[in-house]
Amino acid sequence: EVQLQASGGGLVQAGGSLRLSCAASGFTFDDYVIGWFRQAPGKEREGVSCISGIDGSTYYADSVKGRFTISSDNAKNMVYLQMNSLKPEDTAVYYCAAGLKNGLGLVEYEYDYWGQGTQVTVSS
Repeated sequence: EVQLQASGGGLVQAGGSLRLSCAASGFTFDDYVIGWFRQAPGKEREGVSCISGIDGSTYYADSVKGRFTISSDNAKNMVYLQMNSLKPEDTAVYYCAAGLKNGLGLVEYEYDYWGQGTQVTVSS
């Protein structure tokens, strides 16, 4: 059974940091791209960042470049999202997802498996 478990959300003040974790199981981690997406209240879900299980290459949405860092530990089937310099507009439910796809990107339909979300709230 494929499972993706996101954790690490919480309440933080603007300018603070959080580290999200995504634990993956039930599929060959190295073959997949793992992505982070987020959905703010009243808004559509948007892609944040992704990482290739094959070569560790990464991709970031413009809104988080320079502030967020994605990384993975293939031995543990874990992906992390280090979020620094958080802003109130980063408030959202964050989801991790896995896609058996060629190349990086944050197109939702290219991701096959989704985990439950973890809430990130950034206060001003």
